[in-house]
Amino acid sequence: MSAPSKRQGLSKRVRFEVFKRDLFTCQYCGATPPDAVMEVDHIDPVADGGGDEEANLVTACFDCNRGKAAIPLTVVPESLADRAARVSEAEEQLAAYRAIMRQQEERKEADIWEVIEALFGVATTTHERFRSVGTFLGRLPFEAVLDAANATRAATTHFSDSRRFRYFCGICWRLVREGEQ
Repeated sequence: MSAPSKRQGLSKRVRFEVFKRDLFTCQYCGATPPDAVMEVDHIDPVADGGGDEEANLVTACFDCNRGKAAIPLTVVPESLADRAARVSEAEEQLAAYRAIMRQQEERKEADIWEVIEALFGVATTTHERFRSVGTFLGRLPFEAVLDAANATRAATTHFSDSRRFRYFCGICWRLVREGEQ
C-alpha cells in the first residue's frame, strides 16, 4: 500500500486572483482586512475530491475557514448579516400584508354599513344583521347587495325593521341561487 501523496499548496498568484475577484472580502461573514486575515477556501473540500481551480476557490477569513473545515459550502449557514436582512425583509412584507388586510377589512365594514344605511336609513343594527349583510357581500357583488337594499327600502316603507330585513334577505338569497345556476 502506498502512502498518500502530499497535496501541493496554492500559488501566491492563484491566491491573489481569488482575493481580487472576491474584493478581499470573506464570502461567509463579510470580514475584510485589516480586521481579519484572509485565506483561500475550497468550496468543494479537497477531502471530498474538490480541485484547486479558481471556480472551486473562495476568499474566507481565518476564523470562518477554520470553523468550516471540510464541510461543503452548501452546508454552511448564512451569515448573520444576510440572515438579519432576510428577517428584516420578511418583517416588512408581513407589516405590508397586515396593512393591506386591515384596509380590506375596513372597506368590507364600510360596505356593510353603507348597505345597512340604505336599508334602514341609519347606520345602526344588530350583530346578526351586520353579519348577514357581510355574508351577502361575500357571495354577491357590492352593487347587487346595495341595489337589493335600495329596492327593499322603496318597496317596504310601512314594514317593521325586522320584516324589512327578512324581505331584503329573500332578495339576496334569490340572487345567490341565481348566481349558482
